[in-house]
Amino acid sequence: MAMTMSQSDVQVQQKEGEEDDQSMFRSDSGEDSLDGLMKQRCPLTPSLSPRKRTTSQSKTEPPLLRTNKRTIYTAGRPPWYNVTGTTFKEAFVIGLCGGSASGKTTVANKIIEALDVPWVVLLSMDSFYKVLSKEEQELAARNEYNFDHPDAFDFELLVTVLRKLKKGKSIKVPVYDFTSHSRRKEWKTVYGANVVIFEGILAFANKELLKLLDMKVFVDTDSDIRLVRRLKRDITNRGRDIAGVIKQYNKFVKPAFEQYIEPTVQVADIVVPRGGENFVALDLIVQHVHSQLEKREITVRSALASAHQGQPLPKTLSVMESTPQVRGMHTIIRNKETSRDEFIFYSKRLMRLLIEHALSFLPLKPVSVETPQGTVYEGKRLSGKRITGVSILRAGETMEQALMAVCKDIRLGKILIQTNHDTGEPELHYLRLPKDISEDYVILMDSTVSTGAAALMAVRVLLDHDVQEDKIFLLSLLMAEMGVHSVAYAFPKVRIITTAVDKNVNDEFHIIPGIGNFGDRYFGTDAPSDWYESDEGMDY
Repeated sequence: MAMTMSQSDVQVQQKEGEEDDQSMFRSDSGEDSLDGLMKQRCPLTPSLSPRKRTTSQSKTEPPLLRTNKRTIYTAGRPPWYNVTGTTFKEAFVIGLCGGSASGKTTVANKIIEALDVPWVVLLSMDSFYKVLSKEEQELAARNEYNFDHPDAFDFELLVTVLRKLKKGKSIKVPVYDFTSHSRRKEWKTVYGANVVIFEGILAFANKELLKLLDMKVFVDTDSDIRLVRRLKRDITNRGRDIAGVIKQYNKFVKPAFEQYIEPTVQVADIVVPRGGENFVALDLIVQHVHSQLEKREITVRSALASAHQGQPLPKTLSVMESTPQVRGMHTIIRNKETSRDEFIFYSKRLMRLLIEHALSFLPLKPVSVETPQGTVYEGKRLSGKRITGVSILRAGETMEQALMAVCKDIRLGKILIQTNHDTGEPELHYLRLPKDISEDYVILMDSTVSTGAAALMAVRVLLDHDVQEDKIFLLSLLMAEMGVHSVAYAFPKVRIITTAVDKNVNDEFHIIPGIGNFGDRYFGTDAPSDWYESDEGMDY
């Protein structure tokens, strides 16, 4: 039964914002450069302290970093999975339905602003118009095509995308060009939603879609107001003429509203008269979403710390042979009196050996080549498309140089995971992964692994991007038995490779005897006591 909200006269000023991806920050998989971020990496931790979430629309707090192509904010995404690595928290999906130009996007933006939670995605039904045939293109050019009919939308693709996004998977969203009535070649990648706001004129018209919506909101706006808004939008933003807009409205838009859209108000949980101006309705929606999110909160690190006690080390673990050379290098980098130059030098040597050791576990296929002498040599070649390296920032990035020295032209990705000072939980702040990573063998790199909380999150991110579990290789200079067990228990097909495993972890989750804060020792920085550089950077 729908609840009709008060006709409050409270006016709320609308702020401009993106109408598509309203995630906490853009988590697009792509090749765009992070040079600006990397150049500022060394002084990153000393000047920062934990902050509350900042949205792309909020001006209350400054962002963490700005690059030439994106803004990275300080609020992170808490774990969305349990200690088994299984997705535990599905995204909370709000469905917004209403007539054309009823103010759905305005309502969505105001909900995003008021929610004050990280990683919110706005998904528009307009992105899912079907690809038109040549004949349909000609009809659309003459304003003779009905874009408000259910047959105009690709519901099969829409349901598939929303279902994957709700489950925490990475998805690709088509980009529709309203001027040419066609999809653009480039699709937008969206990932990591705590809350998904799905808006569209026929958001409630499909039974499979309705099953995915946790909250259904109908935006009710007077028809005259909607017509005026549509005229302004289509003429100004979509290059239409006034006669064509009115013709299309009378022939298609108005009848479709009366036949397909207006009747769906019956399935709405809340009816919002006057859209974004109804502050009371928005406040009620936000309160309900907050209460639902609180019920879904989980803790991971404490559970990892108490699990797998006394278990034998897994068969998926490979520890480099502790030769006199390897043990000698460990002696140097573990010594607190070692200078920074020596620490870097011997760490790099150890990383190179680790990378070479890890590559021996990649599957190879036999291949025959002809030598310069004209004879045939029976050799081996990688049995797969390619290798991609992914580092957990910031300490894991120190291993990239060794990987690039061994694997020519290798693609690199980056994941920023930091520990929330208040909750003690790892949080995902940023990721940039190469395109089509799902087809690759992935070498996941971090300097140290203690509880395995950050490694667990990083592996979950890769799986959400459809990387096969048995194609993930977790590499670390030093690991604690607890971290080994945590990763192996959650992801038994992930290969774990390290130069040494220490047995103990103290009450602060530092590896004992350990190596100290690898990132600070390598980059020559000292993190303040109230800031944790990353989940694994301090032997966590």
